[in-house]
Amino acid sequence: MVDRVIPLRDENPSGSVPAVTLGLIALNCAVFVIEILMGSQLRDFMMQWGLVPLRITMAINTGESPLLPALPSVMTSMFLHGGWMHLIGNMWYLWIFGDNIEDRLGHIRYLVFYLLGGVTAATAQYFIQPGSDVPTVGASGAIAAVLGAYAVTYPRARVVTLLPLFPFFPIVRLSALVVLGLWFVFQFFSGALSLAWSARGGVAWWAHIGGFVFGMITIWVMAPRRRARVQVLRDEG
Repeated sequence: MVDRVIPLRDENPSGSVPAVTLGLIALNCAVFVIEILMGSQLRDFMMQWGLVPLRITMAINTGESPLLPALPSVMTSMFLHGGWMHLIGNMWYLWIFGDNIEDRLGHIRYLVFYLLGGVTAATAQYFIQPGSDVPTVGASGAIAAVLGAYAVTYPRARVVTLLPLFPFFPIVRLSALVVLGLWFVFQFFSGALSLAWSARGGVAWWAHIGGFVFGMITIWVMAPRRRARVQVLRDEG
């Protein structure tokens, strides 16, 4: 994740064990270990399992490459990372914000939500750069969906945040809506600039934007309705 503020933790305890969030973190770390062990074959590994928009575009438009083998990369790309900092940044955000969304949706719904968010984010990035031959990798699109859901579900939750205002680095308590709203604004303007520069590589800004919007909308559809608490008065006579 790329940001101008650094969340350290939220003050919004979860009511259940975030088993799926912990499992996703473990899976991403395990895949990264596999990447390290690939050695000189890592580039081919990334090209095969990362999302390469041009490969899909060629399969659709020309038939020069088969479409079916290229489609799984839309899913597998969200479990690959381009380096230690990429992995740690993504998993840090998932750890801070994922537990509450998992608690809100329940384990199964949350897993479906996460995977759909990642697919939506990858699809958004594909439509922005359908001719790119650079593999798109990372969990940040799926995590952006979690952030969007958190922003609308817990907007007033306090997030302990580090502000990198060099040479000062104050730690402040901000609402989730402010922290995640700033994050989204930064992604949007960076994405707009990437279009102006016709960037071929770097950060998949539009995956972040697409995932965040998906999360904001879909949480209302997937979240179970809370039952209103009704006080019942009993006649003790």
